[in-house]
Amino acid sequence: MAHYFESPARGLAAGERAQVVPLRIGGREVRLATAPGVFSGSRVDPGTAVLLDAVDFSGRHGDLLDIGCGYGPLSLTMASFAPDATVWAVDVNDRALELCRANAQRLGLNNVRVCRPEQVPAEIRFRFVCSNPAIRIGKPKLHAMLSHWLGRLEPDGEAYLVVQRNLGSDSLHRWLVEQGWPTTRVTSVRGYRVLQCLPRNP
Repeated sequence: MAHYFESPARGLAAGERAQVVPLRIGGREVRLATAPGVFSGSRVDPGTAVLLDAVDFSGRHGDLLDIGCGYGPLSLTMASFAPDATVWAVDVNDRALELCRANAQRLGLNNVRVCRPEQVPAEIRFRFVCSNPAIRIGKPKLHAMLSHWLGRLEPDGEAYLVVQRNLGSDSLHRWLVEQGWPTTRVTSVRGYRVLQCLPRNP
């Protein structure tokens, strides 16, 4: 799981092959470029698929955020359904960022801003956050990451997270509530929980 927090060299190494993953956005199927060294590079991750089915992305506006965008399944879906919004696609993996940027350009999605976490302007607040978070980085890093981004929700914003049950979704749910973020389980499909988090009370 090193791809969550390491930044591999740009370009494909000898013997590596670029890959293509199909993704259905609304009524059309698109093909996303992927490569070795990015999360779920051979298919749309099952948890991401559950999240895509569970959340209504249409009509959103303002600044939206995908934490750990990878090659872009969530970011590109958000951008397609919310053309008037700005989607911040954030990752620490440079190869993932390159792929997400290229996929957005190929689909003509000019409302996607692809960048590393530290490149998001400090004044930006988010109306909507969506993520299949990097659970395997460990609780301290995970909690710090979620605290940082959830703390930047607009007062009327909301966040949706998908977490596998056997990777600690229920304990994460409890932690979020204990930290002051009202959290509800929206659905549970094939062992994946989708959690809705609201901003902390002032």
